[in-house]
Amino acid sequence: MHPSHSSGFSLIELMIVLAIIGILAVIAIPSYQTYTKRARFSEVISSTDTFKTSVALALQEGDPLNELTNGVYGIPPEPQSTKNLTSIKVTNGIITATGTDLVDNATYILTPNSDGTTWVVSGTCLASGLCSNG
Repeated sequence: MHPSHSSGFSLIELMIVLAIIGILAVIAIPSYQTYTKRARFSEVISSTDTFKTSVALALQEGDPLNELTNGVYGIPPEPQSTKNLTSIKVTNGIITATGTDLVDNATYILTPNSDGTTWVVSGTCLASGLCSNG
């Protein structure tokens, strides 16, 4: 008589594996969602490049800062909204880009120095980790 051996996993082993998978999912899903939002917000950031160039050029040509808005002094008009971008507004040379609800309506605000060669980044994107100061 041979003792009977059952092959396979015991209930405890299966429960441990499920617990490990659950812990990994709890860690991975929020990280993935943040990564996805940052990727989406990169469209908002890159959409401001043309506006930055236009504002810098207007400042270097001596155009008055308080008159720099969308559609004047070579600054493009406000673009059409996209899946990730709601608006880009230029007011007094300050560029404010706003994302859609897919990126929590985060704002990306660029403030130029007197000649447009450096920009200060602010907005709600900093606190949410969607953009950086640099």
